[in-house]
Amino acid sequence: MASSLTPEQALAQARTQVALATGRPGGLCVLTGAGMSAESGIPTFRDALNGAPTAPAAPVPQEERAGLGRPGAQPGYWSQFDPADLASEDGFRAHPQRVWDWYEERRHGVRKAEPNAGHHALADFERRHPGVLVLVSQNVDDLHQRAGNTGTIRLHGDIMESRWLDTCSRHAKGGNVCDPDWAESGRPPGCADCGNLLRPGVVWFGESLPLGAINAAERAAQSCDVLLAVGTSGAVWPAAGLASRARRHGGTVIILNPSASEIDTQAHLLLRSTAAQLLPGLLAG
Repeated sequence: MASSLTPEQALAQARTQVALATGRPGGLCVLTGAGMSAESGIPTFRDALNGAPTAPAAPVPQEERAGLGRPGAQPGYWSQFDPADLASEDGFRAHPQRVWDWYEERRHGVRKAEPNAGHHALADFERRHPGVLVLVSQNVDDLHQRAGNTGTIRLHGDIMESRWLDTCSRHAKGGNVCDPDWAESGRPPGCADCGNLLRPGVVWFGESLPLGAINAAERAAQSCDVLLAVGTSGAVWPAAGLASRARRHGGTVIILNPSASEIDTQAHLLLRSTAAQLLPGLLAG
């Protein structure tokens, strides 16, 4: 079905399906991936390693693109490291300062980025249709939140937050967990009492997704009328399985991506465009 339609026909049918999904709570489930953030100038994980900035929606000084705000940082500097060394617990324990600096650069890039028209379209849709949209994101930035979306299911964590690397020693003894804000400054910050370190609040290689988040995402996918996947390669599991789950349970799957993804075979409708270009019109009803 998806391959037999012209782009205009696919867009018209997608608008019809989205309009029908507004009829009940949870009718529309939207899964967003790295391509959506890339339109705001936040590089994908691999691009950030190679120092390849994505063209931002608004001009950003060259030295600040891709989060390269650290003095002396050069494009491609991080490409000399194995990705697993910069995004794994083992890598962090072996070189905590290196990994902390890498995430500080990425955080700098996120702070400089702004939500694009696609983010604002989703937030506006949520305001106009309370309870209809369930937003699931693979992205670790805060652009959905800054655009105005509430209750986003964040599968891979939050890069702007930090948490303790090890179980807080006070908690292990039956007390309350130390507030990360109490950590002494450093690269990375740490606990003055026990030496516990702060780590970025993201899901690293080899770690499981937060159980509550993935369970909520799977429930949303199997109960929605329409699942709209935006800017995702469909290569990262278990998020990639949400499209097939929606389809198995009778949902219409729409994939919005400028290039082919690994879940295109699950799509009823394929829209070859970007979030900023197409979401405002698609969700305007």
